[in-house]
Formats: sequence, C-alpha cells, structure tokens
Amino acid sequence: MFQIKNYIGGELVEPASGQYLDNYEPATGRIYSQAPDSDGRDVDRAVAAAEAAFPIWSHTPAAQRSRLLLRIADLIEANLDRLARAESVDNGKPLRLARTLDIPRAAANLRFFGTAILHFRSEAHATDDLAINYTLRKPRGICGLISPWNLPLYLFTWKVAPAIACGNTAVGKPSEITPMTAFLFSELCREAGLPPGVLNVVHGRGAKAGAAIVSHPKITTISFTGGTVTGTEIARTASPLFKKLALELGGKNPNIIFADADLDVAVRESLRSSFANQGQVCLSGSRVLVERPAYDEFVARFVEATERLKIGDPLDEQTDQGAVVSRTHHEKILSYIQLAEHEGAKILCGGGTPPTLPDRCRDGYFVEPTVLTGLAAGSRVNQEEIFGPVVSIMPFDGEDQAIELANCTRYGLSASLWTKDVGRAHRVADRIEAGTVWVNCWLIRDLRVPFGGMKQSGVGREGGEEALRFFTEAKNVCVRTGP
Repeated sequence: MFQIKNYIGGELVEPASGQYLDNYEPATGRIYSQAPDSDGRDVDRAVAAAEAAFPIWSHTPAAQRSRLLLRIADLIEANLDRLARAESVDNGKPLRLARTLDIPRAAANLRFFGTAILHFRSEAHATDDLAINYTLRKPRGICGLISPWNLPLYLFTWKVAPAIACGNTAVGKPSEITPMTAFLFSELCREAGLPPGVLNVVHGRGAKAGAAIVSHPKITTISFTGGTVTGTEIARTASPLFKKLALELGGKNPNIIFADADLDVAVRESLRSSFANQGQVCLSGSRVLVERPAYDEFVARFVEATERLKIGDPLDEQTDQGAVVSRTHHEKILSYIQLAEHEGAKILCGGGTPPTLPDRCRDGYFVEPTVLTGLAAGSRVNQEEIFGPVVSIMPFDGEDQAIELANCTRYGLSASLWTKDVGRAHRVADRIEAGTVWVNCWLIRDLRVPFGGMKQSGVGREGGEEALRFFTEAKNVCVRTGP
C-alpha cells in the first residue's frame, strides 16, 4: 500500500507516531493509499524547520522568490495529467473537471502571486513640511495554512502562493480525506528547488494536526477554508493568541433568475453552479430563486437538463457527475434528502443513489443530482449547507422578495443573478448580503479582486492585493524633514 509522507524541512518524512490513515477512492469505496496521522510532534518539527528558514527566505529578493514560484507553476503544468488523475481518484470528481479547472487554476495561483509580488506597492504621505511617512510591508513569520477537500490542490496553492511569495514560511495541512495532490505538490516543490523549510506539509486530522497548527505559539497567521463550525473553533483558539485570521467558511448561495433573463443561459449556468463537482463547492448555487412568470418554464427546463447529466466513473471522460468525497458525506447528503421529504418537498428528479453504475464503481459514494421544490424558505434544507448535488427551487415576486429570500440565511458567501435590466442588476447586487455577486454568470474568477464572505461565511479577504496585505505586517516609518 502506497504511503504518503509529510514534507518537512525539504524532506519527505514519516509521521512521528508511525501511524497512518486509510485513504479511500470515493468512486470505488476501496482503500488505495495511506496518509500520515500526524500530531503535535510533527507540527513542532515543521515549525522548527519554518523558523530556521525564515531569516533567509524573508530577505530573499522578490525577483528570486518569483522565479521559484513560476518554476513550480511550470512543473504543475508539465505534470497536469498526473495531477488531474490523482485528484480525480482522491476526490471523486470527473477527470475532465480536474484537468480543465482545478489543476490549471493551481498553476495560475502560483503564476499570479509569483508576479504580483514584483508589483506590490506601499504608501508614502507628506505631512505638510514637517515629515514624510511611508509604509513598509514585512512578512509576518510562520503561517498556518489549512485547506479543504473539495478543491484540494487549487485551494491549497491559493494559500501557499501568497504566503511564501510575501517572504513568509508556512506549515500547511491539506484535508486528510484528499491528501494526494498536496503530497505530489511537495515533490514538485523539491524538484523546483524551493529552499528547505519554506513550505512544510503536515498531513493528518483536524483535531490533532490542525489543532496543533492553530494553537502553536510560533505560528502568527492562520488561513482556513472549511466549515463554519470548525472555523468557529479556530477563532475561539486563535483570537486570544492575537493571531491574524482569514476564515473562508460555509455558503448557502442564492441563484436569482428574473423573468427577463436569457433562460437558455440561465438554465445552463444554473445547472453548472448547482452540480459542478457534485455540488461540493462553497460557491455552489444550492438555492435557485425564480421570478414567478418564468418559474414553470425554468423548472421544466432545469429538470430536463439535470436528468441528462451522466453519472459514472470519474475517470471516464464522458462523466458529468462523479462520486461524493466519502461514505460519511454520502450518508449526510442522503439524510438531507430524506429531511426534505419530511419538510414537504417534492422531488422532481434524483433523490437517491444511482440505480446503475459501472462494475468498478458499484461500492462507490454516488448521489443522483436532486431537484426539490415546495420547501419553505426557513426549512432546514434551505438554511443549512448540504454541500452536495441537491438544489431547492423557489418562486418569488419582484425585487424586494428576491432580496428577502436571498438574504434570509446566516451565510453570505456568494450569489448569482440573471437579468437583462442593467439598472436592476446594480440595485439587486448592492442589496444582496454576499462577498461576491455574479451577474449573468457564475464562477468567473479574477485573482486581482478580494474574496471572502459576509455573516457566518467568514472573516477576512483573500485574493489579489488583499492576500498580499493579509500575509504582511504594515510598519509605518516617519522621517522628520522640517523644523
């Protein structure tokens, strides 16, 4: 059985405990590798390596740091097929999606931040004729980077790239459910010549390895993407230690379709926003709100399109819907579908495990794309993050009700709205409580813009200059120039 290793001090090493966690292939339900069951000892060792590397790395010229990040990006692109297959096997997502989206965006993260650091600006202010104040941006030290299982390499590099580009060193923990691409990324970092200790990757459970990272006194900065419950615990631990926090948490995102929308585009993109990666995307449009005059037609066309999605082996190039990430998650999603029926939902399609699957996948964790109607806005299924291929469609009358429904959850990560009325687009986007609002599109990402949530979808912003500011400490220098 292949055993993944931790990456500490530039070396691939076994966990201190000698213990490993079984890593399951979601499409088959079978163990295919093992990952370290790391604990505080491994985190201590990683922090020591990061601490030793920091003095040199933090003073390494930005151009040299840039070249190393671009070299890693080159290696990701050169190994695209290998990484995409590893992610598909590890995560259950269609190979086609990993090859065209996840792995290219991981390389793009390295390229963007590897070049952005060359153009990062600071401010200077003349205080009348008395002084000049200027701001220095200094690396913060050792950063703890904890990433989720749904976009394993994409979101891991989203944190690693700005952290080390700014001159910090880092201890990263990928999800123990999907560790393979982070391990392969470690190998590429070694091949690229990244100095030992600049990035350290500790695999393991959140309750052991993750908790040790969050509470470690020498880790100054925590960036976490994951569930709101876990984020709350991280904030409770880290805040009294005055660590700088960025928490990108859950979402229950509305997709708002007005009657004047181009329904061809709205149906196609709503299908993608609801079911991409089996609905396991924090930005997924899991609540579809449709203005009443267009409701019946939209529902009929959306259900028809959903039923055409091909569920099957993620390694099959024709597959649209692969497996969800684990048996536990599979059971959770099915329990929410049962809850929806109890809450009065009508299941228009899906609702269970696919009746037929390839022989290789007969024990895998598959859920049919499921479309629900008839649920109240305050129902649990419309309020709680399911993180699976389950979408609820509700009608609305006019802008005010659309905004009321969109904002009626504790989350505020993203929203999409569809209309040909430019004035309405701006009015509604301004009133929606979400960190990102897409108009007539979904998941168009520009790495220059801030990213993060409102309400219980998180605190802090990542992306673009916001990320560079997050991973640096501002220092003001005041030079007297006058009498």
